[in-house]
Amino acid sequence: MINTPPSASVKQTISILGCGWYGLELAKNLITSGYSVKGSSTTAEKLPALSDLGIQPYLVAFQEDAEHYDPAFFDTDLLLISIPPKRSSGEQHAFHRKIAGITEAAQKHKVKHVILISSTAVYGDHNLEITELTTPKPDTASGIAMLEAEKLLIAQNAFSTTVLRFGGLIGPGRNPGRFFAGKQDVPNGKAPVNLVHLTDCINFSLSLIKSEAFGHIYNVCSTDHPSRQDFYTKAAEVSGLPIPGFVNELLQWKRVSTIHIAPNFHYQYLISNFSTWMDTDKL
Repeated sequence: MINTPPSASVKQTISILGCGWYGLELAKNLITSGYSVKGSSTTAEKLPALSDLGIQPYLVAFQEDAEHYDPAFFDTDLLLISIPPKRSSGEQHAFHRKIAGITEAAQKHKVKHVILISSTAVYGDHNLEITELTTPKPDTASGIAMLEAEKLLIAQNAFSTTVLRFGGLIGPGRNPGRFFAGKQDVPNGKAPVNLVHLTDCINFSLSLIKSEAFGHIYNVCSTDHPSRQDFYTKAAEVSGLPIPGFVNELLQWKRVSTIHIAPNFHYQYLISNFSTWMDTDKL
């Protein structure tokens, strides 16, 4: 992990809205790197666990039927939003309302920079090589909801918006060997995977924040794109799980790459060969 403290003499404050799998790990690394971190939860029971990790805990909720937060949470140098929509059509409207409420609060409390954790699902699968210059055409409810959230935040002039479009997430607690273990006749076996390990999600985020390369859209996805059948078969083998069987066909697909359009910001992926990673690390 990158553990370089902020260059400024005054400790910078970062508020993380959504301390889940990614948000909590980022918070811990930011604290190690010298930042002051505020973290949110929608339930009071989870606040002591945040405090035990050195995170300033806040009860924050932006629901259709209940919106409440401590204004101090938005007294921050940077607000990072990590609350992905649920994978259902019914979440789309609710998610837009949630992001609208967060946007209004950020404007009201004069937040200067916002980072939204999004997904490469906004592109859909249209048999294309994808970069940040590709026009998104989502084909799932969650992808549509996320793209609308991006547009809502980017349209604001009160703060800069940075969008991180993560590929499929793997890492601790998300063993890809389990995804298709034992399943047979899994379609689209020749389609390339678009994945990113938690380690790279965290290090990319830390590098971005340190560089202050805000105001752009970034695809955060490994440069390695083996086929679904090759990747998930080996992941199951390495994990000692039942081997899946794939249909040797290429249906809808995408291959996600990146063009870092912000100046003076470059990132080298730490896990750029999944076969080597699976040979050397426990999944």
